[in-house]
Amino acid sequence: MPSTQHKNHLHRTQHLRNAIALACAACALALPFAAVADTWPSKPIKVIVNFPAGGAADQIARAVSLPLQTALGQPVVIENRGGAGGNIGGDAAAKSPADGYTLLLSSGGMVSVNPHLYPKMPFDPVKDLTPVAAAARVLVFLEVKPTLPVNNVQEFLAHLKANPGKLTFGTPGNGSSPHLAAEMMKAQADVFAVHVPYRGAAPAMQDLLGGQVDFMFDPGIGLQHVKAGKLKLLAVGSAKRSPLFPDVPTLDESGLKGFDADTLFGFYAPAGTPADVVNRLNREINKALATPAVQERINALGGVPAPMSPAEFNSRATADSARFGALIKARNIQSD
Repeated sequence: MPSTQHKNHLHRTQHLRNAIALACAACALALPFAAVADTWPSKPIKVIVNFPAGGAADQIARAVSLPLQTALGQPVVIENRGGAGGNIGGDAAAKSPADGYTLLLSSGGMVSVNPHLYPKMPFDPVKDLTPVAAAARVLVFLEVKPTLPVNNVQEFLAHLKANPGKLTFGTPGNGSSPHLAAEMMKAQADVFAVHVPYRGAAPAMQDLLGGQVDFMFDPGIGLQHVKAGKLKLLAVGSAKRSPLFPDVPTLDESGLKGFDADTLFGFYAPAGTPADVVNRLNREINKALATPAVQERINALGGVPAPMSPAEFNSRATADSARFGALIKARNIQSD
């Protein structure tokens, strides 16, 4: 029969073997991630844009991609996958390998608005995606047709109150950022106007220019018409004034305190992407946002660069989700 001393030796040996086995297993699990972080990037990086080519998301992605690929030493390839309010491209990115070679450039609406509009999203944008870097705040501009007898926000709201339900406003569709901005204004100012949803911002803008609708919260596509005198720009629906129109007040300055309906565009990665890769991307994207060429291109869209850390980006998205979710519920806004 083995002695007590021998038994203790066997137990200690077994414990040591177990500890070594666990350590080896942990190392084996960590190796792929360490390898990714150490060698990344070793091939082209794909950026999925979950809206069609030519729009704000696409232009922001392409502007940032040029200095980004120079900094990383690898091509950055843009792939447009629009549809379902950004959910199709978002789903494709969320289901991609978490190796740092697939990113998503999306408006903040995919995270802060879509979960409140679409009861059955194909993915969970909070759990399945990791915020990498904010890119730009794209502002909305309150514009009215030139024949409307108003020249500032106070006159406009007074005109709405004197004509309840007689004025119409166009939007790119139900739940779009211009729609949410209009509903925010209506709720805060206690006014009523008839919503006319279109399939995109371009046809809505066309009808505003033609006088078929009375006003619109423009996501930036009609600014050339403002400069040409074809539309009246009354205010900016953001917390700060636009660098393109520094003399135009915000709605907050015009009496609607706290009004802020801008859209935060940014880069996301599949959940589980190594933190070292996320942090490197964040640094390089923020550097790109500081270049004059990128700043000028974002400003031309009616936006402003928005460099943030991943934590700050996530915090802003969480706050926007709570804010817009409450608005969607209170105004009973439905998706198309």
